[in-house]
Amino acid sequence: MKANVKAAAISHTSHPGKTEMNLQEIRQWAKRASDEGVELALFPELSVTGFIPNHPVGDHAVWLKQVLEGAWSTAEPLAGDAVRELISISNETGMLIAAGFLENAGNVLHNTHVLVGDGQLYGYWRKMHIPMFEMPVYNGGDAPQVVETPLGRIGINICFDTLLPESTRLLGVQNCEIGLFPFAADPPPGDSAGWSNWCGPVLKARCSENGLFGVACNYLGDVSYAGASQSFPGGTMVIGPSGELIAEDAGSMLIADLSAQRMMEARAAFEYTFRFRRPELYRSLC
Repeated sequence: MKANVKAAAISHTSHPGKTEMNLQEIRQWAKRASDEGVELALFPELSVTGFIPNHPVGDHAVWLKQVLEGAWSTAEPLAGDAVRELISISNETGMLIAAGFLENAGNVLHNTHVLVGDGQLYGYWRKMHIPMFEMPVYNGGDAPQVVETPLGRIGINICFDTLLPESTRLLGVQNCEIGLFPFAADPPPGDSAGWSNWCGPVLKARCSENGLFGVACNYLGDVSYAGASQSFPGGTMVIGPSGELIAEDAGSMLIADLSAQRMMEARAAFEYTFRFRRPELYRSLC
């Protein structure tokens, strides 16, 4: 890992079916982050194509038909225009950028997050565990990868995945150093403090269990589609490799320094339980 990485968690509004407008929003935030010296910027789950609200109040069959037609019409392939545009924004700002979109993977859809930088696609991550209200739209993905970048080894867990410890452990066993955690969540009471109280303990545990930094951001704003709507409170936080809260904010952009020295100290501590793992004992868990 680089000695010091300046990372930004960016919480912003995007809208379903308005990919070009959403990308322009990402470009504007990326330029602001770049002006602050940021090297790595994380945007929320489905920030490129927009989050389709999944709490219909009318005829469910009619809603589902409209949603599936809309999802297929807005989904983007990995080699499509949206990823190329993210690479262009990365080139313009000189940053690594992680953003999410609804992926057309041929005969199925995925909720996918990509990491781009240095003129290339470093990697992609498909949401593995799909909550019941999202199951009608996209399929679960395979085990996540960890990619080597000039800033360090980076991996991603998308929203609900973070609630299952195995998701981040799959990153930890690949020596992930920086974990990115994009969310689109609206837990009670519906404000950013509610989001922080809901996911904060989980994120602290995931980072401590695996000795990695966690950068997290939540979707922000009201979205409507096919007669359904949801309101997302936003929120950002950065967690250290001992599970300590480095910073959090209810605003739209949180910038924090990730120190390789801090990671070394966390992994040298007695409480770093990762080194005491005995996988040969855990076969029955599978």
